[in-house]
Amino acid sequence: MPDALIVLPSPMLFAEHRRIVELAAKNRLPACIRREKFVDAGGLMSYGANLADLNRRAATYVDKILKGTKPADLPVEQPTKFELLVNLKTARELGLTISREFLLIADEVIE
Repeated sequence: MPDALIVLPSPMLFAEHRRIVELAAKNRLPACIRREKFVDAGGLMSYGANLADLNRRAATYVDKILKGTKPADLPVEQPTKFELLVNLKTARELGLTISREFLLIADEVIE
């Protein structure tokens, strides 16, 4: 039996976030899932690129393309802002202790 669950970003899985969280809870699996909705629904934590920042940066690319820049002339960019969300309620239900140091680096802690 696995010790934890990591769900990779997938549009197909986003629609099933509640079901995935329910299955993880039923099997007492800590789940790390890349979407705020998962953590709000009871997933243990989420870590990944800040989606709002990615959308803002994409808008600058759209603007440049609409003004005539060829997409092939635009550089590929890596995300620069990341976010960590932790659900302490889920941690307690799983019998996990999250260190104070880890919580201090979290962008959001759900009690």
